[in-house]
Amino acid sequence: MDVKMTRPKTLSDESVLKIAYQLIHEHGPEALTFARLAKACGLSPATLVQRFENMAGLKQNTLLYAWDRLDEKTAKLAAIVPKTAEGAVELLIALSKDYGGIESYAEGLLVLREDLRDPTLRARGAAWKVILSNALEDCFSGVPNTPPEIGLLMASQWQGSLLWWSFDPQEKVERFVEDSLNRFVRAIIASGSAQS
Repeated sequence: MDVKMTRPKTLSDESVLKIAYQLIHEHGPEALTFARLAKACGLSPATLVQRFENMAGLKQNTLLYAWDRLDEKTAKLAAIVPKTAEGAVELLIALSKDYGGIESYAEGLLVLREDLRDPTLRARGAAWKVILSNALEDCFSGVPNTPPEIGLLMASQWQGSLLWWSFDPQEKVERFVEDSLNRFVRAIIASGSAQS
């Protein structure tokens, strides 16, 4: 018996954007086209154009979807990690697991390029910096003599450790990040103790 696959009549925007983000994540931003997304989600290219107007709109909506997921994950992690320096490290290690191996990380840099080109997406990045920095700051609330803006300092250390890992990815990114952040925390705490 010959069974024909029928196109789905409806698929939520969120479901379409999830598929679009998977295409970007796996193949880079240039891989996202209406034709390729139509094939992946089962909707016609015309339906996708009706929903998202043009490629710029589709790409922006896809990356806004990704920012929404990152905001949700950050909030969830911030709510469950201990409010300690170790909890701050735990939060950032959990966020690092999404980077995967070097190829995945390199593709992620292409996505970051798209975020930097679009003022709306740049604003989302700036807002996330505040959210993440505040969550990390909360983790250090009980640690005496920490420097001002410890959350932003630690987030910056985290981003730097990801970059340095990418040049020599001999170990898992989480392990590299954990070691780097633990050394950072020890230095911060030792510096605070020396000042008291």
